[in-house]
Amino acid sequence: MLSNSVCRLLFVVNEAAFFLSHRLPLAQAARQKGYEIHVATPESTAVKKIRQEGFSYHPIPLSRQGRNPWKEIEGIMALYFLYRRLRPDLVHHVTLKPVLYGGIAARLAYVPAVVNALTGLGFVFTAQGVGADILRYFLNKIFRLAMGHCNSYVLFQNPDDRLLFVEAGAVPEEKTILIKGSGVDIQVYSPQPEPVDVPVVVMASRMLWDKGVGEFVDAARVLQAAGVNARFVLVGDTDPGNPAAVPQSMLKEWRDQGVVEWWGYRDNMPVILAGANIICLPSYREGLPKILIEAAACGRPIVTTDMPGCREIVRHGKNGLLVSVRDSRELAQALGTLIKDSEMRQRMGQEGRALVVAEHSVDLINMQTLNLYGKLLPKSLC
Repeated sequence: MLSNSVCRLLFVVNEAAFFLSHRLPLAQAARQKGYEIHVATPESTAVKKIRQEGFSYHPIPLSRQGRNPWKEIEGIMALYFLYRRLRPDLVHHVTLKPVLYGGIAARLAYVPAVVNALTGLGFVFTAQGVGADILRYFLNKIFRLAMGHCNSYVLFQNPDDRLLFVEAGAVPEEKTILIKGSGVDIQVYSPQPEPVDVPVVVMASRMLWDKGVGEFVDAARVLQAAGVNARFVLVGDTDPGNPAAVPQSMLKEWRDQGVVEWWGYRDNMPVILAGANIICLPSYREGLPKILIEAAACGRPIVTTDMPGCREIVRHGKNGLLVSVRDSRELAQALGTLIKDSEMRQRMGQEGRALVVAEHSVDLINMQTLNLYGKLLPKSLC
């Protein structure tokens, strides 16, 4: 418990649903330690659950994909006034835009301590072309300002992202820390017997091109043409505001052609994973994909790309297979190998479970993050 006074902790996240899926256990653990929990996100239906948890909720005008400069400035100023009014002892910014805008606002408002958590680098860091290069150049300049708070840490989920920012001069290495994702509840996500019918390959993510949806569908076509008997399932919703969004019409077309099944958004991932034989995520880049940690916790083998974030979960040949990014034929070959070899799937599933128990349990991740808070807060509050 905090000994002398209550420490006011504010989470700033650009989606209430993301806070619930990725930061709720941390907020609950912090409350148990005596923190007073506040959450700032844009309004949505998921806010009801935040209020039901007993957290103080603060609406903010922060859009995920906004490109109107005046609206973006409004977002920064809204955070500034919130910080001045609420006077939090520690602000934990989660994801790219809260880090950028909240970091600037926190410096202007003299917030005592800040954690900037980069959970993934988003479309602008996976996009190719001159326009994306120019945008990345200017973003680096803004990152230096946003992450320059004298009493702060930048939290990365994989070493590649940390190295990228340090080498770009966006943040000094001594102000960075590596914590492996948000963790999973290893009691909820536990091994279940593998389905014995036609093998089921599941890709669960937002339906974005840079998640590798196109490569997954192409790999399914290759395997079906080769006579491989398996079901290929996409689980996840569309994301119309994202530049990399796969059109809903295309998802329906693939479904109608019988190439893949598209189940849309589901909130019962333990059940989905129990009904799968293989989990696939051919993403172009990630922070640390929670779905892969959940899959490994459930004893399911993984096929993913040898890219930042993804390769932190998979030990090639141990608990899954790594393939080259944007290579649907190599992806098909890896999936085909696992589809045909149930003993390999079982062995890899056991290895994955052991890895998660040792390195990715939610209790371990929460403890590491709470220890980070303790480093930043004044001794009178710790």
